[in-house]
Amino acid sequence: MFGYPAAFVNGNMLGGLFQDRMMLRLSPADLETFRADTGAELFEPMPGRVMREYAVVPSAILKSKAKLRPWLARALAYTESLPPKPAKAKRGKT
Repeated sequence: MFGYPAAFVNGNMLGGLFQDRMMLRLSPADLETFRADTGAELFEPMPGRVMREYAVVPSAILKSKAKLRPWLARALAYTESLPPKPAKAKRGKT
């Protein structure tokens, strides 16, 4: 996404990399907890364009597999719970 690696589940983005940051998609409750517990900020790829379900993973969390793993699991569980996105029709050559 945005020219950087991203992970998708059933067509829904789970998270990915953007510049030198990692972001995750979390449920509203998990997002609130994640922000409160870690000081994470909402993901804003461009000024004024906040992606409401996504948070930037703080570097302290990225440095610890033990701290990152449960948040990745929560992000995966939430993204798996979303309805699959329909496949886009392929455009034919003209």
